[in-house]
Amino acid sequence: MKQTIPTLLAAALLLLALLPLSSQTRSPQPETIPLECAQGDCQLLRGMPQTAGMRSGFVRLKPRESVGWHTTGKNEEALVILHGRGEALIEGQPGRAFTAPMLVYIPPATRHNVTNTGDELLEYVYVVAPAKAP
Repeated sequence: MKQTIPTLLAAALLLLALLPLSSQTRSPQPETIPLECAQGDCQLLRGMPQTAGMRSGFVRLKPRESVGWHTTGKNEEALVILHGRGEALIEGQPGRAFTAPMLVYIPPATRHNVTNTGDELLEYVYVVAPAKAP
């Protein structure tokens, strides 16, 4: 009997310790998110557990400003151009000019940069999602 009480107490404490984790593993829920951003890049969707793996953000670039060279690894990315114009620079390829409204697709494992080539603010939403193997 003396061993049972400590065992039950340990199990109860373990269960209580795990309760906060269970709230983090809930399934994704519908959501509306305003496109307001005081900075240059603001996250909108943040991946698990908020989504099944997609993440998203809102970017605002001043003229001649860039986001910087980066890759999304094994993920693919779509840029939904809302306002302005710019250039998607893809490593090893010529730049791809775009003007709003437009969609720019970036394949997985592609090093890239986005630059505002216009005279006004460039605004776009990026969506990054896990890519299936070919």
